[in-house]
Amino acid sequence: MKKGEQTVNFFENSIGPWLGKTVKMIDYFLQESFESDNLDITKEQMIVLKKLYNQDGLYQNELARLIFRNKSSLARLLSKMESKNYISRKSSKEDKRIKKVFLTDTGKEVFEKAIPIIKNMLSKMEETITSDEKEQMITILKKVQHNFGANQEHL
Repeated sequence: MKKGEQTVNFFENSIGPWLGKTVKMIDYFLQESFESDNLDITKEQMIVLKKLYNQDGLYQNELARLIFRNKSSLARLLSKMESKNYISRKSSKEDKRIKKVFLTDTGKEVFEKAIPIIKNMLSKMEETITSDEKEQMITILKKVQHNFGANQEHL
């Protein structure tokens, strides 16, 4: 076997490329579904809405940590979401530099409209997967996340 073939086999027999390709396919399917239902939202915005729907009024730094984003990329994302009136940011009374992020009524409405789209995507994803396979896959993915030091309670 030649060196180039070994490299290809290494990648083909590794879970990394398969995870990456799958994530891209999911992202594409989800974005297409949002657009076909005339929802002006991205996957990243949906993640923020979900976190705020579950726990409104998070500090911006805490939100960045929870969704694995750096502060500057989160600030840009939140600015876009603010311009769409999905969220609002308010300075802390104790320290004006610290901001809390809140879900607006519009953001809540968009999140609730997106739930059936996401449920449909998840059903499509799991269509031919047995409950045992699903459980096994979740266990394996948690191990992968653990290998990178991810704290499961934040996901």
